[in-house]
Amino acid sequence: MNFQDYAIATIGSHTALQILKGAKQEGFKTICVCQRGRERVYESYKVADEIILFDDLKAEYDEIEKQLIEKNAIMIPHGTFVSVLGHEKVSETKAMYYGSKDILEWESDRTMERKWLKDAGLKLPKIFENHKDIDRPVIIKFHGAHGGKGYFIANTPAEFEERIKDYEGDDDYVIQEYIVGVPLYAHYFYSPVNDELEIMSFDKRYESNADSIGRIAAKDQIEVGIQTSYTITGNIPLVVRESLLPYFFELGDGVVDASRKITPKGLFGSFCLEGIVDTNLNYYVFEISARIVAGTNPFINGSPYTDLRYDEPMSTGRRIARDIKEGIEQNKLDLIID
Repeated sequence: MNFQDYAIATIGSHTALQILKGAKQEGFKTICVCQRGRERVYESYKVADEIILFDDLKAEYDEIEKQLIEKNAIMIPHGTFVSVLGHEKVSETKAMYYGSKDILEWESDRTMERKWLKDAGLKLPKIFENHKDIDRPVIIKFHGAHGGKGYFIANTPAEFEERIKDYEGDDDYVIQEYIVGVPLYAHYFYSPVNDELEIMSFDKRYESNADSIGRIAAKDQIEVGIQTSYTITGNIPLVVRESLLPYFFELGDGVVDASRKITPKGLFGSFCLEGIVDTNLNYYVFEISARIVAGTNPFINGSPYTDLRYDEPMSTGRRIARDIKEGIEQNKLDLIID
């Protein structure tokens, strides 16, 4: 089989630049499925051999998918793709799809996700089913890949009741124990082709105005009534202390092993554990993203960790393309395409 008979496609958003660049680095033809009006980015950086334009992805996806099938394209999912289409629509896709569609249901359902992470042996923050039970600082998180928009902190039931008034009609949220520590996002890659887990990189999110509010004196914050928000505006690269790496490998192995018990293929490709490291160096995981995350974008030319392993620039986007390439060349494409 010749990998050049295939194309790599993704939606023009989120991590598309590194996915498409990585695919070109590995010798694939590339297709960007892009909302009309946003194509300039992908034209400017010359990462797409072809751009398919749309006005409404969900409404037009069936027609777009026919084109992808004709072009023998493999779709690489990311946060925007999953958020716009939803896991049910994704599970029905007929075009070649890199990843396990079954795992998306577990990622998108909080109860199922929590069971998965508990079975993997991870530490998780406490969840409050009833706001009247709040007895410590909590963070209220609204569901969906909206980059932390709308999150807020409460310390008491009364404070929760006051703040939730701003979100009348939106009851799709979780009340989660607020762990004090360093937010840390661990980026992994697991390939069934070579049966090996890799740590690709780490990042911290820059959240507005949570990360900039420290520039304002506490008395001024109170006087003007500033409320902390957690909308993600960017990503900051991190290198963790080396003594923590065995711990993070263990966490990644646990997640992959547990995933094999819940879906036939289990979790593979890029994934991210999102959590907080406390003062005792415990890592409390509050979420898993079973796909490439935007926190890998600072590492388009590779990270310190990929530099240790590879003798060439290796982004997560390129690692995905290489996995597909090796799958084709070793006649193991069925292991990684759903």
